[in-house]
Amino acid sequence: MITYPNGKIYIGQDRTDNIVYFGSLNSKLIRQDFTREQMQDLTIRKQILWESEDATLQEVNKIEIEFILKYHSNDPAIGYNRRPKFRAKSNGGPAA
Repeated sequence: MITYPNGKIYIGQDRTDNIVYFGSLNSKLIRQDFTREQMQDLTIRKQILWESEDATLQEVNKIEIEFILKYHSNDPAIGYNRRPKFRAKSNGGPAA
């Protein structure tokens, strides 16, 4: 899980085991949330939520989706994941 200074998160797979890898997210989504000045001095946090020595790619993909849904990082107000597509929960009232 990558956490940006604005508190928004991105959940992805790091199968590189490379300290400088920060995911394959859409940089345009992040860029629009920060001013030029904010980008000149920022701290990004990278957390490993789960790891396995022998999981299949299918298992890793499944776990990734579970974490995206758990942390709601596909909600544009919370994170930068765009899949699975975020669906706001209905309050049960009539449609406007």
